[in-house]
Amino acid sequence: MKIYKNTNVFEEALNRIRFIFDEFPNVIVSVSGGKDSTVVFNLSMMVAKEKGRLPLKVAFIDQEAEWKATIDLIKLIMYNKDVEPRWYQIPFRIFNATSKTDHWLKCWDPEHEDEWMRPKDPIAIKENIYGTDRFKALFGEILRVEYPNEPAAYIGGVRTEESPRRFMGMTQGVTYKWVTWGKIHDRKRNHYTFYPIYDWSYMDVWKAIHENGWSYNKIYDYQFAHGVPIQNMRVSNLHHETAVNSLFYLQEVEPDTYEKLTQRIKGIDMAGKLGQKDYFVHKLPFMFTSWKEYRDYLLEHLLENDKWKNHFRKEFNRVDKRWGKLWGDALYKAEVQSILTNDFEFTKLYNFIRRYDHARRSPS
Repeated sequence: MKIYKNTNVFEEALNRIRFIFDEFPNVIVSVSGGKDSTVVFNLSMMVAKEKGRLPLKVAFIDQEAEWKATIDLIKLIMYNKDVEPRWYQIPFRIFNATSKTDHWLKCWDPEHEDEWMRPKDPIAIKENIYGTDRFKALFGEILRVEYPNEPAAYIGGVRTEESPRRFMGMTQGVTYKWVTWGKIHDRKRNHYTFYPIYDWSYMDVWKAIHENGWSYNKIYDYQFAHGVPIQNMRVSNLHHETAVNSLFYLQEVEPDTYEKLTQRIKGIDMAGKLGQKDYFVHKLPFMFTSWKEYRDYLLEHLLENDKWKNHFRKEFNRVDKRWGKLWGDALYKAEVQSILTNDFEFTKLYNFIRRYDHARRSPS
């Protein structure tokens, strides 16, 4: 049940951020170049000025294969005189959804500097001393290394509008004191991430950006003009399993970025040339009698690496036991798309499961 207050979401977010600054001596705003983190950055800047906490610490983990427009915005933020920049251009791995043989982009690989999408920025942090080479793990490990004996908190731009399960998670379980809208990294060290705009809608986000004249990522304008649905507008890295759709118009919007990316990792040019209609399978191929049969064929013949093949098979078996008989072809079709995008962490699959489960439970 939602409880409504007399204040609006803008005022509530500012109050939440004030609370974070009052509780933590080290506050770091985590930005991605997206609209939500743009709002969080600007709200946090307002509070930091109000409380005399400038310069504001701002962190960006650069995944190398980024939109140029994203980097343009990040530069604008990081070179702000009121910002203490934490621009991480360090070696780590991220999945490549476009190739069945070249599974990873090794971002900022020192052995292949000549292949980087762009040079490292002079103010960037360039050495990975954090004990992990995985993107998601870096956030907690950075706090552990940089604040081993001090409380520290990220402020992030996650919202719950499109994920009922995420909304439940951020309103039921306590993260810190009375706060539910956060994530625990290390309770003993007092390391957390908080999401003060978790209850905003996308309309609230754009209203705040335009009414305050805040700079934002211009890729959103191109995506809107290109007819990209709001829920599919992404400005993060260009080859992850949930971002493949970006490749279908990248060559039109940022041709130089597209050309560099095709030279950086395998599979990009194939995805870009196939496009949405042909890259994903929308109709069951005539030689198969069911989506499950087609899925099993792809598992056996498309995935060449036995480790990956067994990894996918094990997770599909687990998912099938819970939802297979109930959902049938809808689930098996989603598993096919999961294979086609190298969804090794099953992000795309579980996004489908959350949306489909919610749609089936919602009244018509």
